[in-house]
Amino acid sequence: MNIADLRKSYEKAELSEDASHADPLRQFEQWLHEAIRAELPEPNAMTLATVGSDLRPSTRVVLIKGYDERGIVWYTNYDSRKGRELAGNPYAALQFHWVELERVVRIEGVVEKVSPEESDAYYASRPLDSRIGAWASPQSQVIDGRGVLVANAAKYAAQFLMNPPRPPHWGGFRLKPDAWEFWQGRKSRLHDRLRYRLESGRWIRERLAP
Repeated sequence: MNIADLRKSYEKAELSEDASHADPLRQFEQWLHEAIRAELPEPNAMTLATVGSDLRPSTRVVLIKGYDERGIVWYTNYDSRKGRELAGNPYAALQFHWVELERVVRIEGVVEKVSPEESDAYYASRPLDSRIGAWASPQSQVIDGRGVLVANAAKYAAQFLMNPPRPPHWGGFRLKPDAWEFWQGRKSRLHDRLRYRLESGRWIRERLAP
């Protein structure tokens, strides 16, 4: 098979200025809810891109756990590679790709930690094994094998029983958007791209060439 010969015609929908929201958060909310109602696999999955002190970008998939006018929230280990990179360079980008709907949302902005109270509340809502897992995994560090994780999980389960506290190295991040882009696939590669950029406290909506 020659992968250069793979082709797809995007013809499911369109995205016009008249039919889109003036507020990008409302447009995102509409598309996210449509992805959830369509029962897509992992509609809350998003790619997070960060840049380290070596200026090399890195990406990984994380799960959105909240959004409002303040920004987009996810949770992770602050000592992980992404956590360390965000500590040194707080600018990041997110991308949702809902393949079945032929849609992409890109979000850029500055990142900050959520409050300890927000992190505590979300941590307490997680299943017990996930709470233990936050203690057991030294995320992004080299380990000798899976046995390290299993042993750590057993250790912390015995130590904390049914009520593990939130690890001090674990919590939420919030990306505060200053740019959004909504991409809708269209026929003949003439895709719809609407960008929203923040200017003097107002969202400016403009069309980009595909």
